[in-house]
Amino acid sequence: MPRSRPLSLPEIRRLIHRLTNRRPAPVDHVLHWSHWRRRRQHQARICHYKRRGHTPPEAAHPSRRTPLQY
Repeated sequence: MPRSRPLSLPEIRRLIHRLTNRRPAPVDHVLHWSHWRRRRQHQARICHYKRRGHTPPEAAHPSRRTPLQY
């Protein structure tokens, strides 16, 4: 499974809002979008570091990562 960024407070707020709105989106759609967004943020961060010739902090210290499972 591709890596993704951990949930941020704004992301948690967005998920709660989307799931408790008057017209809530389907739960699977909201969770899929959230997972896609965090994977994309992770990929963008890695590319940002690589473009500048640096090693991303997470790649340098894999033991510091905590995987998110839902």
